[in-house]
Amino acid sequence: MSVVAGGAEPGEPVPAGSPALSDTGFDDLLREVLNRVHGVLDEQARWQLLLDAVVTMAADLSLDGLLSRIVRIAGDLAGAQYAALGVLGDGPDRRLRLFVTHGATDAQIQEIGDLPTGHGLLGLIIDRPEPLRLHDIAEHPASYGFPENHPPMRSFLGVPVRIRDKVFGNLYLTEKLGGGDFTAQDEEIVVALAAAAGVALENARLHEEAALRQRWLAATAEIAALLAAAAPGPESLQLVADRARAVSGADVAWIVAGADVDSLELQVVSGATGDPVAMSGLSLQSSLAGHVVRTGVPISVEDMALDPRAVDVTGLLGWPAVGPAIVVPLRSTETMEGALALGWTRERRSGHLALDPTLPATFAEQATLALQVARGREDQQRLALFEDRDRIGRDLHDLVIQRLFAIGLSLESATPLADRPEVRSRLSTAVDDLDATIKDIRRSIFALSALDEATDVQAEVTRIVDRAAATLTFTPSLRFEGPVRTRIATHVVPDVLAVLGESLSNAARHAGASKVEVLLSAVDDVLLVVQDDGRGVPTDVTESGLSNMRQRAERLGGRCTITPSPGGGTTVEWSVPMG
Repeated sequence: MSVVAGGAEPGEPVPAGSPALSDTGFDDLLREVLNRVHGVLDEQARWQLLLDAVVTMAADLSLDGLLSRIVRIAGDLAGAQYAALGVLGDGPDRRLRLFVTHGATDAQIQEIGDLPTGHGLLGLIIDRPEPLRLHDIAEHPASYGFPENHPPMRSFLGVPVRIRDKVFGNLYLTEKLGGGDFTAQDEEIVVALAAAAGVALENARLHEEAALRQRWLAATAEIAALLAAAAPGPESLQLVADRARAVSGADVAWIVAGADVDSLELQVVSGATGDPVAMSGLSLQSSLAGHVVRTGVPISVEDMALDPRAVDVTGLLGWPAVGPAIVVPLRSTETMEGALALGWTRERRSGHLALDPTLPATFAEQATLALQVARGREDQQRLALFEDRDRIGRDLHDLVIQRLFAIGLSLESATPLADRPEVRSRLSTAVDDLDATIKDIRRSIFALSALDEATDVQAEVTRIVDRAAATLTFTPSLRFEGPVRTRIATHVVPDVLAVLGESLSNAARHAGASKVEVLLSAVDDVLLVVQDDGRGVPTDVTESGLSNMRQRAERLGGRCTITPSPGGGTTVEWSVPMG
């Protein structure tokens, strides 16, 4: 501690060369006694003010409000015109991340510009956390001077604020009111205030941590309730990403889905705009998410741009530039679903430093369990639906069809007994109608095996072909090859249905066909073939619909050809790679 001050302070030894008591008049002695009495009374008042301040600080659990109160009380206790509290950051450089001031007006702060970050004299106290008193700031070797428009400051008192054995920040007091320097008593009382402030700050920090944990618990409960009422899918993952970003204060959050590193795909993003095509084209095997899925261990990085394991999703997808990030696995005790990532911009890295990675990790684990419960509930509902449909199908086959078949046999056996030709004709027509009815019922039984006709490509293709019979005046033949339901990707199904509808519409309106054959194959590639025996495609035809079919195939990396059929007519072959 270095002090440059003039005159002795109350309670300090009288300097050599001072006049002896015998040489001092009675009035001077009385004045000195009164001054010392007043000094003792002022000191008692200040300690009482400190006691009151400690009591009021202990009642404030708001960290921001507590910081402002500490600065104001320190200025009042030490008689300083200007007071400030610099809060240290959590990074390795240990510079100031927050600077709370008292005494300077808003106009003065605006004229000063950027607040200090912890260099020069302020950095000296950071590097050597011990009290420091100065007569003139400018005379100290570590002083950088003041920026333009900074108010004049001479006397200085700096005291570290500790939370347990860790320095939380420093109190800075300047410009002793009434002139002069800060005294040893000023230093002593501010040191006592700093000790009390450290306890109050620790309580406030613990309170904020408890509140943060409560918010994560509430978010987990909310996600579990929402997923219980929603079907598992991209919408559910979006709920998880949105809630995680809101609670963590991250600038962007995204979810990479996949049970292993070879199947990872960027599914949803929160806080930025995501292009589904660009997101699906990212290679994530060697990304942070891939590492988390492979190891099952969360990762926290200081800057994604500097980590060799990170994929530059921000640059590839046009997101805000992400610096620090946390990536946690979406897994339960048995299965891995992917990874949840939270990212902050470099300007807001303090949010990343303040977040305990175990909180989003626990949230992600509980969200995964909720997703699996929702998926299991949906599977149970599907199983119950299948059982009902299977029962209905058995009843139709074993009861209705058998009775209709018996009636048809009875009518057919009675046909030779009819004497009149019109009676035989009507009996034959009735038998044909019964056969057609039996076929319709069997088709209905087959359709019952489809779980969800809105997403079942086989059921949708069958419906489109049946509907085309109304305009063609006959029912096209339909054939399936391979497991079309399971092998044709969901995002390919709309294109398959659109091409099939366009091909059947062309055959009905332009070809004049008497026969149409439809084939949907999922053996090697997704192959759709529509062949008719009509007039063929004119050379001068306007290829609006045909051009759309080709574009759909090319967008998926496939091809579409329209060629003449053997013996007349047209053959449309539309194929895209599997998956």
